[in-house]
Amino acid sequence: MKRQLILENGTVFVGKAFGSEREMSGEVVFNTGMTGYQEILSDPSYCAQIVTLTYPLIGNYGINRDDFESIKPSINGLIVKEAAKFPSNWRNEESIDDLLKALDIPGLEGIDTRKLTRMIRNVGTLRGRLCGMDADVDTVVNELKQLTLPKDQVSKVSTKASYASPGRGYRVVLVDYGMKKGILRELNNRDCDVVVVPYNATSEEILRLNPDGIMLSNGPGDPVDVPEAIVTINELLGEVPIFGICLGHQLLALACGAKTTKLKFGHRGSNHPVKELSTGKIAITAQNHGFTVESETVKNTRLAITHVAVNDGTVEGMEHLDYPAFSVQYHPEASPGPEDANDLFERFMDLMKDKIELKSVARG
Repeated sequence: MKRQLILENGTVFVGKAFGSEREMSGEVVFNTGMTGYQEILSDPSYCAQIVTLTYPLIGNYGINRDDFESIKPSINGLIVKEAAKFPSNWRNEESIDDLLKALDIPGLEGIDTRKLTRMIRNVGTLRGRLCGMDADVDTVVNELKQLTLPKDQVSKVSTKASYASPGRGYRVVLVDYGMKKGILRELNNRDCDVVVVPYNATSEEILRLNPDGIMLSNGPGDPVDVPEAIVTINELLGEVPIFGICLGHQLLALACGAKTTKLKFGHRGSNHPVKELSTGKIAITAQNHGFTVESETVKNTRLAITHVAVNDGTVEGMEHLDYPAFSVQYHPEASPGPEDANDLFERFMDLMKDKIELKSVARG
């Protein structure tokens, strides 16, 4: 069955429907990863977006039970060049078409994804709608131009209640702004005693859990749309070590007085080079974000820039000059992507260790 993608600039792409037949609108973005489509479509940071995958063949190794980054994917649509009909892999349990049907997520295949990607790179992200062939293009374009993008994505994907992921090591409070499962996995692998709390947990509620460290997770949307988180982080600075990832990185910047801005088309993929300024070392990283910290505004804070993107020079990492707090814009847990930056979790562990030792010395 034919299906079309209509963009707010009037461009129409006609392809073949797969997944759900539901009509959906959203911001159209692209991801350049060659693999990891299951992690991508289940990443909460894509909440309310229509995701275009630039690699031409998607679904060839199928869907399995292990590679989900969330229980309930929240993307509004998936666009590919070709969706594999007969996946082949020892872990395969169903096709990507079967999955999207079960989750009621519409898909579109057979369009020129290269053309769509180049368009987004040239003009920036665009509002779009996946719909049937009977939709009137002019009407849809007018509706898309009036469409207000959601500002409540974090509240939609964050846990509604706190829960524990027990371990016998350091107690980490993980603030869920749209957490990928991979972050929790990395903390569990280090035997951390993790308590996951909602995005709007207060500093008092977090400190009552007596944490050794606080992790600020990734998540969707514009960080200024989560003002309660900014207040909370500001109150937590200096109490215990803090490690922010992606949206957590941006929220830490805002809490310290820096500003953020929207990128033209964002960074989404598994091959983004990042430079560590102190060593000159380059790490290949996984990224998924549409906003960035404004580097000039960091100069007026007690933050220092530690990492920058090789491709465009944007801020990729920061550390606080007075408190044990640091953050990165990319995903050290990968999922999918390279694990070049996985050692950042060890740095977080070391900060917690140092804090505990200082407490012991102070107690005599």
